[in-house]
Amino acid sequence: MTNTFTELLRTFRRGMGLIGFLSIMLVITLAAVYWAPAPIAERLIRDDIHAQAELWKKQVILQMDDAENSFTTSSVTAHDQRFLRLLVEATDVYRFHLFDSSGKIFWSTDGAQIGTMAESDYFHQLVAKGLVYYKTEDKPAWEVTAAQHIKVQQQAATDDSYGHDHTHDQGHSHENLTSVSQSYLTGDAADAMRQVAEIYVPFMHNGHFDGAIEFYTDITETRANILNRVRLLLAGIAGAVVMTMITAGMLLHRNNARHVTQLNRRNDKERDIIDQQLRLAREVQLLGELNEWLQSSHSLEELFEMVARFMTHILPNAEGSVYVYSNSRDVLDGSAKWNGGTVKPHIHPEECWGLRRGRTYEYGASEVDFVCDHAEPHDGRPYYCFPILAHGETVGLMHLRAAAGHEANFRQNKKLARMCAEQISMAIANVRMRDQLQDQSVRDPLTGLFNRRHMTETLRKAIGNSQSTGAPLSLIAVDVDHFKKFNDNHGHDAGDMILRAVGSALEKACDGDQIACRPGGEEFTLILPGVYDADALIKAEALRQAVEAISLRYGDKTLPTVTISLGVSHYPQHGSMPQDLMRSADEALYEAKAHGRNQVQQAMGAAPQPRDASVANTSTDASAPAIEDTPIDVKNWDQDRASDRTDPDAKKGDDKPSPPAVAAQ
Repeated sequence: MTNTFTELLRTFRRGMGLIGFLSIMLVITLAAVYWAPAPIAERLIRDDIHAQAELWKKQVILQMDDAENSFTTSSVTAHDQRFLRLLVEATDVYRFHLFDSSGKIFWSTDGAQIGTMAESDYFHQLVAKGLVYYKTEDKPAWEVTAAQHIKVQQQAATDDSYGHDHTHDQGHSHENLTSVSQSYLTGDAADAMRQVAEIYVPFMHNGHFDGAIEFYTDITETRANILNRVRLLLAGIAGAVVMTMITAGMLLHRNNARHVTQLNRRNDKERDIIDQQLRLAREVQLLGELNEWLQSSHSLEELFEMVARFMTHILPNAEGSVYVYSNSRDVLDGSAKWNGGTVKPHIHPEECWGLRRGRTYEYGASEVDFVCDHAEPHDGRPYYCFPILAHGETVGLMHLRAAAGHEANFRQNKKLARMCAEQISMAIANVRMRDQLQDQSVRDPLTGLFNRRHMTETLRKAIGNSQSTGAPLSLIAVDVDHFKKFNDNHGHDAGDMILRAVGSALEKACDGDQIACRPGGEEFTLILPGVYDADALIKAEALRQAVEAISLRYGDKTLPTVTISLGVSHYPQHGSMPQDLMRSADEALYEAKAHGRNQVQQAMGAAPQPRDASVANTSTDASAPAIEDTPIDVKNWDQDRASDRTDPDAKKGDDKPSPPAVAAQ
C-alpha cells in the first residue's frame, strides 16, 4: 500500500512538473510574440531604408546636371530644383536636405532649413568619413502631413512657373507649412505621433567627401505592417511549437511512465545484485582475515577459538560445530562450536553420513533424508555435514544447522560454508604439520625424549625463571653402565632396546614441568625445575632402582640387568649457567662411576671441578678422601669409561674412546 501511494505521488509530481513546464513555455512564447517582433521589425526596416536610400541617392545624382559641382559650390540650378522636387513626389521621401562638405544645408525641401549647419557629432565623425548614419525619431503627425501637403503645392507652382527665384518659393513654402501646421494644431490629431526614419548618405567623389544627403521618410505604416506580420509568423511558429511540445510531452509522459516502471524493476534487480556483491565482498574479506589469523595460530586450541569467533560473523544465521579426528583416528573429538550450536565430546565416523559417504551431506534437500546420529536430537531443521579434507585426507567434520527462523535462506550459505571448511581444513593440516616438524626438531627419534638443543634451551629458561622467582632447580645426569659391552655381546638392536627402556623409565619419572632428554649416546639428562636438593636425590635414587628393576628379553634370551650411574647438581650452588650445571652433574656422574657405578652422587663444592682424572686424584675437595680410600687404576678406569661413552651416531659401529678430561667443552 505504501509503495503504491508513493508511486502515485511520484506520478502526480511528474504530471505537475510537466504542466508547469508547459505553462512556463506558453508564457515565454506569448512574451516572445509580443516583444520579439519589435527589434526584428526595426532591423528589417533599417535594412530596407538603407537599400532605398542608395536608390534615392542615385536618383538625385542622376537628375542633377552636375552633382559634383553643385555639392562643391553649394548651389542648385532651377532645373535641378525642379527634378529634386519630383523626387519627393515619386518616392516615400517627404523631406530631404543637401549638405556640402562643411555640413551646411545648401538646398532642402524645407526652405527654412537652408543655410543651417549640421551640429551633430555623427555627421563629422561618421558621415564625413563615408559611412551611412541611420536613426528613427517620433515626430508629430501634423509635421509629416503638412510637409507632404506643401510639397504638392510646390510641385504645382513649379509646373506653372518654371525657372523663377527659388528663394521666394522657399519662403512661400515656409509660410504655407506654418499655416498648415496651425490648422493641425487645432485639430483632433494634434497629439498624434509618427515614426520617421532619418538617414544620412555621404556623397563621395574619387574617395573625397563632397557632401551628404539626408532623407526623411515616414515608416509608421510600414513598421506596423511588418510588426503584425512578424507577430503572426511568430504566433504561428509558437503555436506549432507549443502543440508539438504538448504532443511530445504526452508521448514522453506515456513512454516515461513505461520506462519508469521498467527502470524500477531494473533498479530493484541491480540493488539486489549490489547487495549481493557487498555481501560477497564482506564474506571474502572475512574469509581472508580468517585465513590470515588461522595461519598465525600456534596450536589447535587457539585455532578453534579463532574459528568459533569468525564463524559467528561469517555465518550468523547458522549454528555450527567442528570435530577433529583423534590421533588414533577411531573417534572425532568435539573442538569448537558457535551461535548456540551443540558439540559432543566424541563421535564415531560411522555416526555421520557425510563421513561415511565421503562428501557433503545435506539434510532436507531430498524427498527422503536420514538424520545423522551425531545430530540427534533433531528438530527437523536443515543442516550440512562438511567433511574437512586436507592433502587428500579427512581430518575432521564441520556441522552446520539452520538457526531458528532462518530455515528459508539457509541453503544460500552452502558455497560460503564449503569455503570456510576448506580454510579450516588447510589450517588444521598446517598446524599439525608445524607441530610434527617442531616435534621432530626437538625430539630424539629413538627414545622420543628431547634432544640436546631443546635441553639447552629449556635449561636456560629454567635458570632464568629461578633467578627471577627464587625457585629451586636441579639437574640429573644419567649414564648407562657398560653399554659398550651390551652392544658387543648382544648387538646394536639390543642396545637400542635398552636405550628405549631407560628413556621410558626417565619419561615416567617426570612430573609437571620436568623433562627428560637424551643429549647423545647412552647419556640422559633430567631437568627438575621447582625440585629441592633432597627431593632431587630421592628422585635420582628412585630412578636408579626403577631402571635396575627393568627386565628385557631380546629374542629367546633375557638380557642382563641394566644399571645406571647418576650425578646430581643444583642451582645456584653448582653454577648459574647451563654449561656450569651440566659440568657439575657430569663431575658427580664421574664420581659415581669411580665408586663402582649403579649409584647416585651429588656434586660437591660451590664450583664445578675439572673432569681430569689426574686432577681429581690431587683434588683438595671434601670428596677426595672418599676417593682415596678406594684406590683407582686410572688406566683401567680410563679404558672402562671409554667403553661406556660412545658417540650416538657411532654406537653401532666403531666406538671412539673419550678421555675422562672434558673440563670445558
